Amino acid sequence: MKFLKKLGALALASALTLSNFPMAPVEAKEDSDTSNTAGYSTDVIYQIVTDRFVDGDSSNNPSGEIFDKYDNRKYHGGDWAGITQKISDGYFTNLGVTALWISSPVENIMIIDPSNGCASYHGYWAKDFFRTNSAFGSMDDFQTLVDTAHANGLKIIIDFAPNHTSTAEYDDIYFPEDGALYRDGAFVGSFTNDTQGIFNHEEWIKDYDWLENATYHSMYGLADLNHMNATVDEYLKDAIDMWLDKGVDGIRVDAVKHMPQGWQTNWLSDIYEDHDVFVFGEWYWDPSKPTGEMTNFVNNSGMSLLDFRYSSAVRNAIGSEEDTMDKLYQVMVDTENDYNEVNDQVTFIDNHDMARFMSIGKDGQSSVNQAYVLLLTSRGVPTIYYGSEQYMTGLSDPDNRADMTSFNTNTTAYQVISKLAPLRKTNAALSYGTSEEKWVNDDVLIYERKFGNDVVLTAVNRNENVSYDITGLFTDLPEGSYNDELDGILNGETISVNAKGAVSNFTLNGGECAVWTYTTDEQNVNIGNVDPGMGISGNKISISGRGFGDTQGNVTFGKTEATVLDWSDSLIEVQIPEVAGGKYTITVNTCDGDKDAYDGFRVLTASQVATRFYVNNAETDYGQAVYIVGNCEELGNWDPDRAVGCFFNNTASIANYPTWFFDISLPKGTKLEYKYIKKDSAGNVVWESGANHVYTTVTDGTGIVVDDFNN
Repeated sequence: MKFLKKLGALALASALTLSNFPMAPVEAKEDSDTSNTAGYSTDVIYQIVTDRFVDGDSSNNPSGEIFDKYDNRKYHGGDWAGITQKISDGYFTNLGVTALWISSPVENIMIIDPSNGCASYHGYWAKDFFRTNSAFGSMDDFQTLVDTAHANGLKIIIDFAPNHTSTAEYDDIYFPEDGALYRDGAFVGSFTNDTQGIFNHEEWIKDYDWLENATYHSMYGLADLNHMNATVDEYLKDAIDMWLDKGVDGIRVDAVKHMPQGWQTNWLSDIYEDHDVFVFGEWYWDPSKPTGEMTNFVNNSGMSLLDFRYSSAVRNAIGSEEDTMDKLYQVMVDTENDYNEVNDQVTFIDNHDMARFMSIGKDGQSSVNQAYVLLLTSRGVPTIYYGSEQYMTGLSDPDNRADMTSFNTNTTAYQVISKLAPLRKTNAALSYGTSEEKWVNDDVLIYERKFGNDVVLTAVNRNENVSYDITGLFTDLPEGSYNDELDGILNGETISVNAKGAVSNFTLNGGECAVWTYTTDEQNVNIGNVDPGMGISGNKISISGRGFGDTQGNVTFGKTEATVLDWSDSLIEVQIPEVAGGKYTITVNTCDGDKDAYDGFRVLTASQVATRFYVNNAETDYGQAVYIVGNCEELGNWDPDRAVGCFFNNTASIANYPTWFFDISLPKGTKLEYKYIKKDSAGNVVWESGANHVYTTVTDGTGIVVDDFNN
């Protein structure tokens, strides 16, 4: 989610005069508090398919053919009242999770899809984003869920699917709802009678790896919303604002690969103006495919992603065992290098769109246990898929979304999670630390995470039948004896560390996993995360980490001081100061004269609007593509290496070569100067000739610009 790279304190050119600091203690929340809604690095998320969890109120169960508890394609009765019951009885608290990700709460169509015989139990066939899914409960039921969660130290994340409504086309099948969209009961538009241009009308996606095709075409006949339509733009901004106003703490955005990134950045910026919340998206990724476009989205969109690269690595190493543990660690290294802020990516071992881990694990329950040890001690924000702690099975949709089978708190997986999840609140190495391999072979991975003086050492032997003698192991754990944080439930033992950091030789038995930790309150100032990862002047952001002290210090963006709203030893909240759009080093200066900095926080020029640019007659040589660069942060500040694009040119209803187009988030009501450029894969640049193009962005809605390329 971030545009940040850590800098050493010695790289700073100057320090601020500390005599101007207010010295009175400031009462503030900690990074581990439920009220910290922007940063989730100390949290563990529990994902729930609401309809399949607990039927707490049978009176809201749908009637007719859409309801059948014996058919996984139909509604089963799970609702918000059921989740609220499990919050109150302590199931989640005892498990150690601190955030619940629930199905999309919005009103869905309540008929059977004639193309596949399915009902909308999953929440992805929206009809009205301003009303609730009646099968899940009323708005009062939803508010009760949120309030009960907060009272029990839990955050609520809603799934949100702004890409589409319901299915509208499939061969010659007639769909009664016609993908219709409503606003609090008032009709907005439908697919086949779309006089306002609410929907895109391209054919189905042909190639999911072709970004242009995947962005503007329909997924499986779902009515694809036209985000560049001003009515749609306003609708989706107002809708998410309504849900956030009810106390929602985070958003999981469905299908981000299938919406224009420029529109999404504009939408996120609008959210961040009023809500400092955590947002992460789903860019579904095939492990055999390139990662460049997905990585670009992680680093530049303004939101985090579900980390499919990490998930795939764990599933291949611990699940099927097709890859070695060394290869798993290499993925951990690669993603730490590729993602500007790796600790904000949301990690998982299974979810509702893939086979459950229990169904692919070569060693069954042991594989699940080992995978959770890795997940909960690795970087990122771990997510538990409901029922995996009960070893539920299911190879594909809808069987991987079956009813919750049990609430047994004595399963080994439940115990593993309950012992490791709370450590993320107390040991900053798990929340913010970097990872380093300490011992590895095909079956064993021992790695260490460290942040400040906090250390966590994890050992996993995936081979149930082979033991390994661990020799030559060194650690940053201080001298002493360390008990396994899992209390030996996966056969872990106590280790000893000498003054030089050498661990006494020991045997890691077949299938054994162990976690050893060191935590101290004696910390130098260290910034962990800055959340959200972008914003405009005046927005609130959260700086989390350790060693800030309990007495308020000072925070700067470049040389400009920010207004401090809250200050504690682990969390600082500030307003982004009045600075020009661009990338800034954020520096925390404590009242003791210590400091730490993050580089590259993105300040947007002003409130944003989505704008579509067309450029005609832009003929290119083979390998060239068209980009735009101009006089603001959003257009790269005239740096061709940061030019926006590449533009698209093969969408029938929008533009075709030699006309190119692209959707961009820009500051509203701002006079821009810009040029188009051509770039090839080697980075060679051909600048457009003639005078700069000039355009003043709209102050509301969405904008359209049409230019001719000056050859």
